[in-house]
Amino acid sequence: MYVCSCFGITEAQVKQHAEDGACTPRQIASACKAGTDCGGCVRRIQALLGRGACPRRELIDRRAPAPLERLGETADRLDDAA
Repeated sequence: MYVCSCFGITEAQVKQHAEDGACTPRQIASACKAGTDCGGCVRRIQALLGRGACPRRELIDRRAPAPLERLGETADRLDDAA
């Protein structure tokens, strides 16, 4: 079924882009232009994306920044080395 009739983008294509890491309608638009012409499909794209897990968010969570205490220790070590 077509999601975006302006560019002929199907549900399957949107879902594939989501599996490839596009987590927002804007990222879907960057991947395939869906939602960039008349905008009538943006709500459908949002519905397809839902509130599920986002592969990019999971990667970001895995690379969470160090706690501030550890950053302070690193700065102290750099000061001592100088």
